[in-house]
Amino acid sequence: MLDTADTAPDFTLPVTGGGEVTLSELRPAPVVLFFYPRDDTSGCTKENEAFTALLPEFEAAGAKVFGISKDTIESHDKFMAKKSLTVPLLSDAEGDVCERYGVWKEKSMYGKTFMGIERSTFLIAGDGTIARTWPKVKVPGHAEEVLDAVKAM
Repeated sequence: MLDTADTAPDFTLPVTGGGEVTLSELRPAPVVLFFYPRDDTSGCTKENEAFTALLPEFEAAGAKVFGISKDTIESHDKFMAKKSLTVPLLSDAEGDVCERYGVWKEKSMYGKTFMGIERSTFLIAGDGTIARTWPKVKVPGHAEEVLDAVKAM
């Protein structure tokens, strides 16, 4: 996994609502990338709802916020409409960005091992370096903690 002061790997991914987002084109704004396992599951829904609730505060602080999973844009669009989410979601269907950010990991549940996204968040400074990382995120209070870190920049 990437660490503080590493250069954030650049990428271009499709975004909900149409078009694409290229990380390097967002500079000099700070960027929050939260990687989550799957659309419309309980923990992922709670995390997306928390970032949506705080999106105006992130925007007031000058930060851009994006959720990323391997779900398709079609899945993301349905998820956003169903749950009234406003944080733009990026589709990493091929998993390349998940691999480069080190969040594609072996996981286990009910005695079975499988590959999946480890819930992780990255705060990227305006110069393109990673200002802070949150591996193995626990959802309650997480969006607030990330907002505090953005405000402290």
